[in-house]
Amino acid sequence: MAQPVPARPAPARLLDQRRSNDDFEWDAFDSEAYFEHNYRAVRHDDEQIIGIISEFFDRSCVPIRAAQAIDVGPGANLYPTLAMLPFAEHVTLYERSRANCDWLSRQLRAPADSWQHFWAKMSADRSSYAALREPLADLRARSGVQRGNIFDLPEGRWDLGTMFFVAESITGVRAEFNQATHTFVRSLRPGAPFAAAFMKNSQGYNVGGLALPAFSVDEKYLEDCLRSVAHDVAINQIESRDLRPGYDGMLVVTGRSGAPNSP
Repeated sequence: MAQPVPARPAPARLLDQRRSNDDFEWDAFDSEAYFEHNYRAVRHDDEQIIGIISEFFDRSCVPIRAAQAIDVGPGANLYPTLAMLPFAEHVTLYERSRANCDWLSRQLRAPADSWQHFWAKMSADRSSYAALREPLADLRARSGVQRGNIFDLPEGRWDLGTMFFVAESITGVRAEFNQATHTFVRSLRPGAPFAAAFMKNSQGYNVGGLALPAFSVDEKYLEDCLRSVAHDVAINQIESRDLRPGYDGMLVVTGRSGAPNSP
């Protein structure tokens, strides 16, 4: 197992967590620094997450073989897209930051070696994944980057979706977190399976010297937030303390779009 990447020191001062999404220069996001810190190797917490979402999609998507899928806010992370690849005709990597869009486009052309290690964790003992003999070639052929704002996502467009460490990491404002989460789920067709991940009780983070916001959430908050837009929701706690200062682990949510009593 790869050794955890050492956590960065805490910022010298606390960020005002009341600041909104538009207060930050997202085009200045240091994609390469984020990748090196988080995804150059498979971390112990990501290995747990991969197991949960791969099992969920393998169980939920077997009838779906030509889905239109979306990964909202991938940043510098390709493993949510890879997790949907066996079931998707096309995956849209929907990203606001121009820097991240450029980085993702380069990665699709020439993926880092580490993504093969992430894939190996997904495909172990899962026939739907193992059936893809050239997953990185399939990734390049069946995915594309689209620049866009999460708050502008259309409703009912995609059959399958992921959103990893996005809604709680783009704002310190409650209403914006709720809007981002609801907009993601509502961008999926009714009944569509989705997986999302959140930093638990995040106090903000630092990427390449840029201090960025967070909205603090826990299991109860996520349950309440998703109740009106999703059903069959399961929330899994991932033990993690060594990624960076200022969080209490990770929360992985799986479910289906649409309120419990919706048609």
